[in-house]
Amino acid sequence: MIEQRARVRTEWEPDELIDAWTLVEDDWGLMGNKSGATRLGFALLLKFYEIEGRFPAYPEEVPPAASDYVASLVKVEPSLFAKYSWRDRANKYHRAQIRQAFGTRPASEDDEERWARWPAAEVCPVETDSGRLAELPAVAAGR
Repeated sequence: MIEQRARVRTEWEPDELIDAWTLVEDDWGLMGNKSGATRLGFALLLKFYEIEGRFPAYPEEVPPAASDYVASLVKVEPSLFAKYSWRDRANKYHRAQIRQAFGTRPASEDDEERWARWPAAEVCPVETDSGRLAELPAVAAGR
């Protein structure tokens, strides 16, 4: 299956950045005793997930302005984000911790099959515009 990702906003007005990327009380509780690159990486994963409903696929997907802003909040040098590991056990644990906080879980094969059947059962019988039907994969994925 080829996975398509929506593009993350790269340009943020200062008030939008503050509104979307500021860590709130519950976020700070999740931070625990994390420090350095781990603290910054976790905070960015957390806010990215809250905003996008998914985790970034790679570090460059996190907007630089957001990285700099969140680094200032967690009192970590922004350059340390480059040292955050994307493939170790800590990263997997961080993702699980964030999913638990949001009450979500990774999609399963059953979920994918159900999402694939949804347009045929719910939309195709009532929608006749081929252009709108072609948009369904993006609509079903919440984009």
